[in-house]
Amino acid sequence: MKFPKWLFVVVSLCLFAVTSVVSVMAQDAVEIRYALWDSNQLPAYQACANEFTARNPNITISIEQSGWSQYWDGLTASLVSGTAPDVFTNHVSRYPELLIRNQLLDIQPYVERDGVDTSIYLVDPELWVRDGKRYGLPKDWDTIALYYNADMFEAAGITAEDIANWTWNPEDGGTFMESIAKLTLDSSGRNALDPDFDSQSVIQWGFAGGVGDASSGAQPDWSSFAASTGFQLTDGPWTTVYHYDDPRVIATVQWWANLHLVFGYAPGSDQLASGVESLFFAGSTAMFPMGSWNIGWITNDATFNVGFAPLPAGPEGRRSPINGLSDAIYAGTQHPEEAWQWVKFLASTDCANIVGDFGVVFPAIQTGVDRSIAAYEQKGLDVSSFTDIAAVAGGTYLLPITENGTAIRDILQPVLQDIFDGVSTAQDALPQINEEINALFE
Repeated sequence: MKFPKWLFVVVSLCLFAVTSVVSVMAQDAVEIRYALWDSNQLPAYQACANEFTARNPNITISIEQSGWSQYWDGLTASLVSGTAPDVFTNHVSRYPELLIRNQLLDIQPYVERDGVDTSIYLVDPELWVRDGKRYGLPKDWDTIALYYNADMFEAAGITAEDIANWTWNPEDGGTFMESIAKLTLDSSGRNALDPDFDSQSVIQWGFAGGVGDASSGAQPDWSSFAASTGFQLTDGPWTTVYHYDDPRVIATVQWWANLHLVFGYAPGSDQLASGVESLFFAGSTAMFPMGSWNIGWITNDATFNVGFAPLPAGPEGRRSPINGLSDAIYAGTQHPEEAWQWVKFLASTDCANIVGDFGVVFPAIQTGVDRSIAAYEQKGLDVSSFTDIAAVAGGTYLLPITENGTAIRDILQPVLQDIFDGVSTAQDALPQINEEINALFE
């Protein structure tokens, strides 16, 4: 049977068209590598990735997660080697150095082209802008409160009224320190207000707090207490002067260290080696300051009732750092358009609502926050100690956003550790170290 020539031509054209379409589809298929550090948030952002790919079938998102320290070590190495992920979660304390090394893509042209409305964010979007270039859009925010063992508080007779009226100062610790003492027990069951209390045989500390991470201005540790005296570590973003020589921060850091060095109300470095959360889970400490990003983890893993208390009011009232993350695009990405589409979705209301429903973090868009609060309420959790402070005028302050972050951390961290361990005092060490820090900007 002979086929007409025209049929061969049609079949050939069809085969060519199908081959071309398949080829184009293969060329258009893009995988975007996305890195983050918080394992608790991984399921929420995987859900966002699934929704994004459903809308953009040619773009798949491969999420890479590692812990905080490993995350930054790995990211630094991959940026140097040119193998960094296309998109990665960024932190305000880290982004200045990434910026000056030209490792971040300016997304302002994309924002303008696509008409992204930056007024929808609860966090100032201009924090991620310098010299007219934008390096991220707000994705979430967090504040600090006190996580406490509700059973221990009840046994000690500490009431909601006590908590609401806590005061603090670096001289005598105020009523807050009285509660810490009442919660601190020795092996004979005596609390620290008892004249016979034995600080050498503590079985339950009333409070726990680490030395503080110098890379983020001691964000979840003594930072809030220092700020409640009116102290500011810097004068604002991109300034070149630090104030570690201020008497208020010197007094605060020394009070923090003295909780264990002098009074025995808090664990020292040896006991904190496994982390403050481990002590809390083990029932060895009654409370500790921590960010809202750990609400889900702490309440899920604790075998007792966990409550959240507002920070005590200092001489200048309650203060909490407010921090927010963004997603950055690696300047060397081979897929800038697709990476931008993913970042734009991450910073959208749709993704914020998805994340909010998981109840692991407060998104930077109000509807996401509302859904997050609702998710916490369904778990029986009152998170108002984190959200209320964010609504108070002057109740929050920014973490340092300056250059030389790594150098500052390397200079400051061992000094803070020595103060915490009693090797030196804040009065002797901090003024000198402040000179070294400020010299980095000369």
